Amino acid sequence: MRAVLCKELGMPDSLVVEEVPGLVPSAGQVLISVQACGVNFPDTLIIQGKYQFKPELPFSPGGEISGVVKQVGTDVHSLKVGDRVIAFSTWGGFAEELVVDHDRTVIVSDKMDYEKASAFVLTYGTSYHALKDRAQLRGGETLLVLGASGGVGIAAIQLGKAMGATVIAAASNAEKLSMCKENGADHLINYAEDDLRQSVKEITKGRGVDVVYDPVGGAFSEKSLRDMSWGGRFLVVGFAAGEIPKIPLNIPLLKGCSVVGVFWGEFTKREPELNKKNNQELMDLFDQGKISPHIHKVYPLEKAGEALNELLQKRVIGKVVLSTSA
Repeated sequence: MRAVLCKELGMPDSLVVEEVPGLVPSAGQVLISVQACGVNFPDTLIIQGKYQFKPELPFSPGGEISGVVKQVGTDVHSLKVGDRVIAFSTWGGFAEELVVDHDRTVIVSDKMDYEKASAFVLTYGTSYHALKDRAQLRGGETLLVLGASGGVGIAAIQLGKAMGATVIAAASNAEKLSMCKENGADHLINYAEDDLRQSVKEITKGRGVDVVYDPVGGAFSEKSLRDMSWGGRFLVVGFAAGEIPKIPLNIPLLKGCSVVGVFWGEFTKREPELNKKNNQELMDLFDQGKISPHIHKVYPLEKAGEALNELLQKRVIGKVVLSTSA
């Protein structure tokens, strides 16, 4: 099979595509013929050795795929050969085959194609866990989404609206904000041109926001925290800006608000039954037409480095996807 390999830690241009031996599932595992693979920010970190997990070299990046079950290991009764599935792992997805534990799969809706399926689990799983489980977002509340045009940002906008919130989308240019509007955002803030804090005050009439969804980090984190309403929840989702901010702890004290960590990958391992329930609810929302991934571009495996560079250069609106048949 063909696989994108990271043979030495570095930037995306160092990745190569090679033929490698096929895979065989062990007990409790399934072998999946990969049709498409979502490209995510953690993929840019893991190939540089900057992620929480550091696989041995060589390895294939890629944490979410869609495809067809090709073989099942012993003790697997929930899946059969031919099932269309989404699967999630920490790495290994940028390849024509992937082996995963059977409980790290989700049956794909008949209404969902492989490209959208490969862009679904990580972004929507992360955003739903953040908003539902960690923030306990309620209808009528106000949600501020930073980095709103990215994969998890678009997912947070759509889910926020589906959960009955008023959504403020913040992004860095008019093109990105236009896409946020198309995906349901009620208010837009261009934080490259407008004062974020002043804009939030005007939109909320001085009350502040109930929930901040922050996958970016950097300079806007503290500003957003200062714009929380009493009892608000600030969601720490990631650090796409590259800077982990240091927050003055007097702000949560004065605001009576919470700073809440969101680590979806660990959540899926520690609370598998709740994660399974969340995935089914997400699939139902997709079938109802309330959420749907926005695909920025589809690349062949051979252009995985180019896809990752697009992500690093912040030129992606929504998600980029690799296809094994493109």
